[in-house]
Amino acid sequence: MCWLRALAVLWITVPLSAQNPSYGIGRAPTAGEIKAWDLAVSPDGKELPPGSGTAEEGAKVYAANCAGCHGKTGREGPNDVLVGGQGTLNTNKPVKTIGSYWPYATTVWDYINRAMPFNKPGSLNAHEVYAVTAYLLSLNGIIPSDAVINAKTLPQVKMPNRNGFIGDPRPDWKSPRP
Repeated sequence: MCWLRALAVLWITVPLSAQNPSYGIGRAPTAGEIKAWDLAVSPDGKELPPGSGTAEEGAKVYAANCAGCHGKTGREGPNDVLVGGQGTLNTNKPVKTIGSYWPYATTVWDYINRAMPFNKPGSLNAHEVYAVTAYLLSLNGIIPSDAVINAKTLPQVKMPNRNGFIGDPRPDWKSPRP
């Protein structure tokens, strides 16, 4: 058993490289590569890029890029319904939409930015993502139709279900509290 303990100590103390050099492939990622992969936007929005958009601008981007999957008004589908559903989460038929379920407006921006449109994810620029986000928040009655959404205003938007989630109580994880 002593050799097993020695092996465990060696395994824990020897720094690991990106790839075993004997294979001759792989390398540790550069700081720039890691930064490029660090895409998530937190509830406080500190990672949001420059740009801005309004619901009026967003209606045009939505019609061109989103309506085919989510319907002309965001209520029809055929894919996820994005508008409505307020007051349904505690019913037998909850409707999970941006307006009824999502706790943070920054998450809406982040999801649209990285995953939409479905057939060309990540193809919208920051201005277009802010505009579509403004449009969807406006359709859900969360912001006025003339509001300007940007890195400063988006984190200030109070989503209807913000208090519908609980933070992660684990001591090693700093979870945002509603």
